[in-house]
Amino acid sequence: MKTLLHILSYPFSVLFYLFFGVGLLFFDVLQRISLTIFGYQLHKISVDFFNLYIVRSLHVLGTRYTVELPKALPINKPVIIVSNHQSMWDIPPLIWFLRKLHVKFIAKKELGKGIPSVSYNLRKGGSVLIDRKDALQSTTAIINGANYISKFNRSLVIFPEGTRSRDGSGKPFKKRGLQTLFENAPDAYVLPVSISNSWKLQRNGMFPMPLGVHLKIKVHPALKVSKYEPHTLITKLEHQITEAVSHT
Repeated sequence: MKTLLHILSYPFSVLFYLFFGVGLLFFDVLQRISLTIFGYQLHKISVDFFNLYIVRSLHVLGTRYTVELPKALPINKPVIIVSNHQSMWDIPPLIWFLRKLHVKFIAKKELGKGIPSVSYNLRKGGSVLIDRKDALQSTTAIINGANYISKFNRSLVIFPEGTRSRDGSGKPFKKRGLQTLFENAPDAYVLPVSISNSWKLQRNGMFPMPLGVHLKIKVHPALKVSKYEPHTLITKLEHQITEAVSHT
């Protein structure tokens, strides 16, 4: 059965990448038109539907989603989304299922060019691009991101592990970025997110994509930044997120 699924993964991967490539090009044009002519709100809608398109395209591979949301999300508040990171396929469901929070990202600067749709949104949509080799630039950019979400009631995703987990096992949190955000957005809420099994979509690299992956996302209840000392909050988040992943 595994051998058959592996064989079938090749043609289905080709089909998926065909859909994915068309979506990258189409929504890149749509984003540029939306932002240039109509402004932020329509651009956001185009980004939301681009990521819905990717989520639905992954169904071609038999990918399933289980998403657990808390009873209430901190709508119209500044939010810091803290999540583990397993693959590039973490991003579309985070944007789509948490779209009411106006999701932005802290991302490495290299992603800000060369990728249709993705790079344009990172540069123009409110995300933070950092140079991981330049500590001063990174810190300044994160401070600007904290000020942005505080002013406009947006949310900013940070992956404190710093890099993707290629086998699903958690990596220790890097504390500097989180502490900078907490210190510069004290009125924000923290939304912990645990992502499981998305690493399996890239266990063969980029090709072939495996069939039948069950991607699970658990969004934990929000925490008010100002109610915690930064190091205490970071420790609590790391334990909560990794514990949830280990039990899936």
